[in-house]
Amino acid sequence: MKKQLKFREDATFKIVQFADAEFCHSEDADEIKMKAMMQRILESEKPDLVVYTGDVIASGSSSDAVQAFRNAVSVPDQMQIPWAVVFGNHDSEAANLTREQLHALQLAHPFCYAKPDPPQVSGVGNYVLTIHDRYNDPAAALYFLDSGSYSPLEYLRLGFYDWIRRSQINWYVEQSYRLTTENGGQPLPSLAFFHIPLPEYNEIWDMSVCYGQKQDSYCSAPWINTGFFAAMVEMGDIMGTFVGHDHGNDFWGTLHGIRLCYGRTTRNAYLNRPFLTGARIIQLTEGQRDFDSWLHLEDGTLLKNQPAHLPEGRTPKTFRPTEAI
Repeated sequence: MKKQLKFREDATFKIVQFADAEFCHSEDADEIKMKAMMQRILESEKPDLVVYTGDVIASGSSSDAVQAFRNAVSVPDQMQIPWAVVFGNHDSEAANLTREQLHALQLAHPFCYAKPDPPQVSGVGNYVLTIHDRYNDPAAALYFLDSGSYSPLEYLRLGFYDWIRRSQINWYVEQSYRLTTENGGQPLPSLAFFHIPLPEYNEIWDMSVCYGQKQDSYCSAPWINTGFFAAMVEMGDIMGTFVGHDHGNDFWGTLHGIRLCYGRTTRNAYLNRPFLTGARIIQLTEGQRDFDSWLHLEDGTLLKNQPAHLPEGRTPKTFRPTEAI
């Protein structure tokens, strides 16, 4: 039977985003606690899809990375909730486990809705899912992209983290064009999920009003900007992007009509200050080019209105594109 996502009878579709779970020890007390938290959130939110936005496992720290991955996805699997994964920099650090093997592993799970990789596209785990309406027609789209791991040009001092490649952008544009054509020339309301934030995440925090926290000293975006954001603006379908990677960041802001969002870390792996773990919730409504989003924290708190952050040294009302930066 073909796996197909559908809007509910009330015209909504809900996604729970788990970020940076970094499972590695099956009997670890933190992981047992994390699984219990994930179950509470899923029981409360009752999502239509769970998305892991990378660093599902810390494979380099695990003696059995395959089992670590199974533990990480066990909660939605056992609850029979559709789920999908994009990979992060920690997922394939183990010498005996490749991204290709991880992707094959997720595809073997009955409730995983990821798809096989398209040919001749960089990375592992690039795919698009459509959400169908009451007439069984595609009414929204979800793009999943592999943002890589570490910079292949670090020896040239070109950053520490990887970036979305040109072949992936071309693949996205082709898929977007196809879905738009099939929808009578109207772009489908769409979202995109990947692990490492785009350089534009730094721009929105520095230059725009954002909502939420930036506990990390910087956004760990690549130093290379390959133009994925420009492609999204040109295609006119993606309304929001969702990333992880920086455990202390949960903010979002809007740039040229696209909401750039962090999730909420599912594991407080390196912060030396109190920061409740949790998940980001995303809700689409059939027929609307918009989405709602809020945070669901480990103590049950729902944060639907995150605190505003004003850009330092510049106010949005007085900024003009012609100003020198």
